[in-house]
Amino acid sequence: MKSPKSVRIAGKKLSDILEKHARFVRGEEGGERADLAGADLQNVDFTKANLTYANFAGAKLVGACLREAKLGSGDFSKANLHKADLRRADLTEAHFPGADLSEALVSGVEAFRADFQNANLRGADLGMTNFRDAAVRGANFQGARLNATILRETNLEGADLSGTDLSTALLPRNYAKTGAARS
Repeated sequence: MKSPKSVRIAGKKLSDILEKHARFVRGEEGGERADLAGADLQNVDFTKANLTYANFAGAKLVGACLREAKLGSGDFSKANLHKADLRRADLTEAHFPGADLSEALVSGVEAFRADFQNANLRGADLGMTNFRDAAVRGANFQGARLNATILRETNLEGADLSGTDLSTALLPRNYAKTGAARS
């Protein structure tokens, strides 16, 4: 795992970018929203970081550790989070359309009203994740682990749930397997 102190983005230390972002989130003078769009952040350790509102669109976060991080309202559209660790992170209202979260560890996550449209969640561990009111149209959940996952108020139409075990998942009322939402 790489420390943010050892990573440079456009000539700046990542740790300095994250410090300015922390001030931005707190509303303090000198704060600046972290714009890490397209950045190579593979195997970087962001454990417990407050990255609320950060821009990671198109970033390469393969194998990154975002465990217990605050990622609410962040933009991860088309980001590559393959095999990333997001366990117990807060993804409330975060945006992941077109993102690759294949084989990621996303268990115990709060993903209330998050956007996962057309995201690749194939083979991800999504156990005990709250997807209540999340947007998942076109998302690929093939082979994902959904043990005790909350999908109760989630429209699963257009999501691919093939190869998943939904026996312990909390599903929407009147949920019926269809061609659009397979399991």
